[in-house]
Amino acid sequence: MKGNVGSCPTSNSGNDTILGIFNLGVWPESKFQRHASGATPQRDFTGHGTLTSSSAPREQWGVMCRLLKICERIRFTKNPTSVGPIEATETGISVACSVGNSDRNSISTELVTGRLEPLDVGIQIPYHFRCPISLELMADPVTISTGQTYDRASIESWTATGNTTCPVTRSPLTDFALIPNHTLRRLIQEWCVANRSLGVERIPTPRQPADPAGVRTLLSQASSESTRMLVRVDSLKRLRGLARDSEKNRAVISAQNAREILLSIVFSDNAVMGDLLESPWSLSNQNGQYYTSQKQVVTDTESDSCELTHESLAILSYFPLSESACLFVASNPERVSYLVNLLFHPLSEVRVNSASLIETVIAGTRSPELRSEISSSDEIHDGIVGILNSPATSPRALKIGVKALFALCLSKQHRHKAVAAGAVDALIERLSDFDISNAERSLATVELLCRVPSGLAAFAGHALTVPLLVKVVLRVSGRATEYAAGALLSVCSASEVCRREAVAEGVLTRLLLVVQSGCTERAKRKAQMLLKLLRDSWPEDSGSNCEDFGCSDVVPY
Repeated sequence: MKGNVGSCPTSNSGNDTILGIFNLGVWPESKFQRHASGATPQRDFTGHGTLTSSSAPREQWGVMCRLLKICERIRFTKNPTSVGPIEATETGISVACSVGNSDRNSISTELVTGRLEPLDVGIQIPYHFRCPISLELMADPVTISTGQTYDRASIESWTATGNTTCPVTRSPLTDFALIPNHTLRRLIQEWCVANRSLGVERIPTPRQPADPAGVRTLLSQASSESTRMLVRVDSLKRLRGLARDSEKNRAVISAQNAREILLSIVFSDNAVMGDLLESPWSLSNQNGQYYTSQKQVVTDTESDSCELTHESLAILSYFPLSESACLFVASNPERVSYLVNLLFHPLSEVRVNSASLIETVIAGTRSPELRSEISSSDEIHDGIVGILNSPATSPRALKIGVKALFALCLSKQHRHKAVAAGAVDALIERLSDFDISNAERSLATVELLCRVPSGLAAFAGHALTVPLLVKVVLRVSGRATEYAAGALLSVCSASEVCRREAVAEGVLTRLLLVVQSGCTERAKRKAQMLLKLLRDSWPEDSGSNCEDFGCSDVVPY
């Protein structure tokens, strides 16, 4: 802007020069540290408004600026700093905007002649409808302790990163509570409806997150024995609805010591003794399917006490348990027996929730002795397998059933009980119904059961074992391939019939591909061992019968 070179001397000391400025969104401090500029203004979060009293046009009168916004993801029509100059230009007002914080001598200027044409800026979002942080239209406006309003997602991200001040005022936040601004939200919705013809979509009414004080009240009502039973049940149902709605609600509920309170309700003396003494349900196996039946005549309507327990179980299924909570259950045989008894409840939801808690307790218990003690019960295996064999099993029930069965089979000395309960048929016949994660876990369970004689004999004698395991190789995932290869290795080692069947199903090509693929080293090692095992069963015209099973002419696809 000064000196004998540049656009200003060429245009008579800057008169009628249009200065093109690239706004990189830098902070203003360095440009305000001049004696003539006074103190540095406070930063703002509404689009760098403090930059507009700039240095470059100030030092040369008569300079007109064209601001070019670059390197920002926010549309210029939604940025208040951009909207101001644009609207002013439309009315014929000259606008001076700020340069960057770098030295002005490094700024490239170019003399532009001609008249600035009006810009078509489209729909303008009202200033108070924009979030000061994201500069976007607020979908869920909330007010913080300083009185400023932000979009919920933006201010939650701000505080989650450790900030303890208001983004606009920089005042310390005395309270992190977010108060919904319903009036502003309704005004935004009305504005969206009024501008629907311009392509503006109405923001949906957000579902408000759980209030910590309200959650504490519900937990207090549910755990208080002096409160009427219907009120306690209703409180748990409301908590269950909150937990089902969102992860944020579950975090709020968990922070209020909910798991310990719910466990105390589930294993209260009245509930445990009542259900254990009645024990009205048994499991019967009819044509490979499991059904519950009543041992004695009971009323069709469950007591309110049982309903209280079942609602607590349902809520617990949404949360992981701490090690101390798992020990609280696993160390007490009566509590474990109570959960096992619920595996035969007439209601499918109760059976699944009980299985979920059993799996969580086994997985969270470090003591091998306690895990083995839980797995030692014949009834627990019958109940878990019964969930898998149920005719109308939901995807959630299948997932929990497989997880629970895998947890039980981690105890080697009791795997034969899972085989006796019918786990082999359940896993093989349900394998095609599983998604990737459940298929991996079910195949891992198959491999574990193949390591005990009864399980190996059962899988070898099942007509679908070999075809399904061969089909899984390289078709589901790397882990599934590893587990399937391990199970095939065990089955084929025990039966020549299975070896011939595996070769007939095309396992050789798949195994050669596994050796050359990016599978795990354990999967490759199992594939090589299985290839050596199947060597005598290869067709006579096979050209791949060589000593080096790690090399072949088969190219992975």
